[in-house]
Parts: sequence; C-alpha cells; structure tokens
Amino acid sequence: MDNDMIVFSGNANRELANRIVEHLDIELGHARVDRFSDGETRVEIQDNVRGRDVFIIQPGCAPANEHIIESLIMIDACRRASAKRITMVCPYFGYARQERKSAPRTPITAKLIADLYTASGIDRMLVMELHTSAIQGFFNIPVDHLFAKPIFGPYFEGREDLLVVSPDAGGTERARAMAKYYDCGLAIVDKRRDRPNESDVMNVIGDVRDKNCLLVDDICDTGGSPCKAAEALMDKGAKSVSAAITHAVLSGPAIERISNSVLKELVVTDTIPLRPAARECPKITQLSVAELLAKAIRRIHTAGSISSLFV
Repeated sequence: MDNDMIVFSGNANRELANRIVEHLDIELGHARVDRFSDGETRVEIQDNVRGRDVFIIQPGCAPANEHIIESLIMIDACRRASAKRITMVCPYFGYARQERKSAPRTPITAKLIADLYTASGIDRMLVMELHTSAIQGFFNIPVDHLFAKPIFGPYFEGREDLLVVSPDAGGTERARAMAKYYDCGLAIVDKRRDRPNESDVMNVIGDVRDKNCLLVDDICDTGGSPCKAAEALMDKGAKSVSAAITHAVLSGPAIERISNSVLKELVVTDTIPLRPAARECPKITQLSVAELLAKAIRRIHTAGSISSLFV
C-alpha cells in the first residue's frame, strides 16, 4: 500500500483494526482518543493526514453513545487537518434497529445517525450487514454494504441435511441468500415481538424434520430470539440447530440463555468485540471479518471494483 492511505481506530474495537491493518500490510495510524476529566471525548490525530486517504474504523457498539461521538470527533479532526478523503468504516452500524416509525411518536434513529456521520464530513461509508439494506438510502454519499455470507458460508460447508432458517419474516431476504449459497431449503419462524428484547415464537413455516437447521440473522442482542426459535425448531423434529449471526451484541442475560439453550453452536463475527463471558462460552465461535474489510478498503483506496465482495 502507498503512503497516501492511513487507517485510524477509535476505542470500540481496536483488535479488529489491528487485524485489518495486518492484512493491508501497514501500521495503524497514531491517534490519541481518551477523555477529559469531566468525561468529554478528547481526540488528537498524531500523524500527518494532509492530502491523504483516511479510513477510520469504529463500530457503533456499546457504549454506543461514546463510540459514535468518538467517531464524529475523529472525523472532524481529520477534516480540519486537510485529509483528501475520509471513509468511515463502521462494521456495526449502531441505532439501526429503529429504521422506521413502527409506532406513533417514535424516532428513526438510523436516519439520525446517518445524518450525524454525513454532517461530520465523511466522503464515504463502509458498513457490514445492516439491519436493513434500506438504511443505505439514508445517506447522500456512497455507501458500500458488505455481507457476512463469505465469512459464514465456508464454515458450514458440507454439513448434511442442512436447512437455512430465518428467525423472523423480516430476515427472509438474508436467509434466502444463504440458502441459495448452500443450494438448500428455507424455513421461516413466525415471531411476534410485543416489547423490545422480548419475543414469542408463534409458528414454523416449512418442514424442518430431520434437518440440521441454520438460523441466520444480523444481530444477537439478549439471545431470546435465537434460543426460542431453536426450541421451536427442535419441537418440530429438527436434528440440530446452529446459528450464524453477524453482530454479537450479547447484552444482559444473553450468555446464560445461550449456554442453557438447545442451540448446538452460535457462530458470530468480530464486528463487535466479545466480552470475557462470551469468549469462555463453549457454544460461541467467533470468525473474523478483517480480511474482507481489508479487501474493501484496499479497493476503495485504489478505485477498484468491490462488487465481487457484495455476495
């Protein structure tokens, strides 16, 4: 890579940033990101960015407010230091679950966060497995949307009697793409959610008997949805249930629920760093998206096509 490109990281997922720059064969840019005594975010970019192609790696994971503010301030610092172009690499786009008005007097936080990123001065956005692809339309700048299928696909390759399952009707498009990859069948769990982070499985659409089911989703937060879906599938005669979920939020009772569930395995990526309890859970396997993101960064920098990565 030439010296025109530089990659920075906030505090949200420095492990992932280090893996990405290893694939790019460069060093991570030097930036001081800490706090003033009153808790305000303090940023100092310690490398020259004038006329350079800047990439800032920062998922909007917990604590989301702090990490998003860090991103915005880092972007502002680079813009004011005369960076040629700034690309925000956001492996996990926070606040994406409120992407529409699902009830009166509710916000559309995904649009608000998109506006904040744009107003801060970025030229491009690189994201991974958005909660819904329509969020790309909230930006008036180019958005490159990568999917986790190239990461999960090879991992489950060759498993017999495989059946891909969407844990709800909204995730059918994502599950259908995975089913097409494996050339296997597709089932859907009909789920109704009365309150946030709580769901009740109502019905299973499709024949899952004697199948090794693979639940495919974008976010695992408290773990209720995949665990209840797995119970419903096993009750319908499935041989086993595994899950491939991109963003391992894993908040609240998630680890305990997964450990005590009928799930055979939960496979996640490193878009969000795993907390210690998740690392110790024998049912949780983490795969890295670093190489995929590095390929996208390299092609953005060199003005190459990244359409082959959108699979």
